[in-house]
Amino acid sequence: MDILSTPELGLMSMENFLSLAFRFSFNLVATFIVVVLLYARNSKRHDFYFSYFAISIAVFLLCYLLEDVKLELGFALGLFAIFGIIRYRTDAIPIKEMTYLFVIIAVSVINALSKNHIGYIELAIVNILLFGALWALERILMLKQEGSLLITYEIIENVHASKEKELVEDLEKRTGVTVKRFVVERIDFLRDVAYITIYFDVTGNSKRK
Repeated sequence: MDILSTPELGLMSMENFLSLAFRFSFNLVATFIVVVLLYARNSKRHDFYFSYFAISIAVFLLCYLLEDVKLELGFALGLFAIFGIIRYRTDAIPIKEMTYLFVIIAVSVINALSKNHIGYIELAIVNILLFGALWALERILMLKQEGSLLITYEIIENVHASKEKELVEDLEKRTGVTVKRFVVERIDFLRDVAYITIYFDVTGNSKRK
């Protein structure tokens, strides 16, 4: 018997670790297929990449490690209450920040409730996997979060197919962001205004209010 898997030490079970590594890799591949090959190609939007990957990783680790843990009703309701307070008692939190909040809660629950189910080495590896995945999403893959603004635009002459360049330049000058794309939501000819949604990368942009 491997000394690392002895009940006295409770450090690591190689069989459980290999199962975790295989399932974790399988889950990442499945998430990549759904998010990148299916979602992104159909929606043409990349602003939810980070959130989808991060939530997928956090939920997988949470469910895998705590599948045999019986949570009391009060504890489960307490987790939902946290999100309820954040949603209704504070200003709206951006998607990325809310994702990080969920990851923090997931890490805390894993570290607190899995102590009797896995060894210390496995628990450390789980945390490293989560931190490494988040770091890779932020730095290595350079996944950018896309933001949007709804603009009430009064120069109705620029809202024309032949003046797209002039429209984009004017929107960038007014908002201070680099416009990746835009959608004309509605045109009000009675008021001579157009309602335009512009999309831009959050990283590296600073928008004026």
